[in-house]
Amino acid sequence: QVQLVESGGGLVQPGGSLRLSCAASGSIFSIYAMGWFRQAPGKQRELVAAITSGGNTSYVDSVKGRFTISRDNAKNTVYLQMNSLKPEDTAVYYCKTDLKYYSGGYYRRNDYWGQGTQVTVSS
Repeated sequence: QVQLVESGGGLVQPGGSLRLSCAASGSIFSIYAMGWFRQAPGKQRELVAAITSGGNTSYVDSVKGRFTISRDNAKNTVYLQMNSLKPEDTAVYYCKTDLKYYSGGYYRRNDYWGQGTQVTVSS
């Protein structure tokens, strides 16, 4: 089985910073793309940032220059450093990974989601 465990959310004042982490565990053979999504109340889930296995990154325009996605392949972990946070960044943040794992005598590839972590930006 594969599990994704997120941490690092919380309440922060506008202009503050938070660092989210998402660690994958289980019979993982290889991790491909990793990403962070967010969903605010009444809105659709949106892709915030993504990173390929080779380290190429992409961001939604609203967070460019403020957020940084990174990964530690040895730890099967993806991070999201969020600086200069704004109230409009308030949402539940989810990590997602595309990975290959070993189960029942076979290698399988699938997308997995974290449980979500609340980020609230408010004074």
